[in-house]
Amino acid sequence: MKRTNQSERILQTAFECISSKGYASVSMRDIADEAGVALSQLTYHYKNKDGLLTEVIKMMIQEYLLEVEEHLKKGSTPKEKLSELIAYFQGMLAENPKLFKMFFDFTSMSLWSAQFSQLLQNLFDNLVNLIEKYILNDIPLKSNLRKYSPKSIARMLLGAMFGTVIQVILDPQEKEIPEALNAIELLF
Repeated sequence: MKRTNQSERILQTAFECISSKGYASVSMRDIADEAGVALSQLTYHYKNKDGLLTEVIKMMIQEYLLEVEEHLKKGSTPKEKLSELIAYFQGMLAENPKLFKMFFDFTSMSLWSAQFSQLLQNLFDNLVNLIEKYILNDIPLKSNLRKYSPKSIARMLLGAMFGTVIQVILDPQEKEIPEALNAIELLF
């Protein structure tokens, strides 16, 4: 039990440090100091900074997918489910923009690392599958969208949401950008 709590504390501390300062600006020693553990414990459990980041990302992805699915389950119609997903993105932007900053930091690293790339691809695949399952399976699409597969539309929805999020992060003073997420509903 103590080991699990210590591992969880280390992962949570690593998440906080990386999401606050960025991966490149945080050292293993910073994380060990913040977590109140010896640096040797981090290297014993995670080998190196990439190993620790991999575990942080796995934890983040698991929690994120559970939260997204819970929001998708809230609506009774596909359009309500989409509204819930949009509201979730808007809420996360307002309450936890660090999560998105870390996600974009991780996205950048995944362009150069096969290990990180696979984790990110799995996240996207899971998100696309959730959107298909909860929103697109039973929704009447506007006629111009019927020629596309649900997977393609789910990818487009996801891309529009993440694209809007990065615009908000880059320009937090712009008040209309978060509302742009609501325009996604016009597709249905």
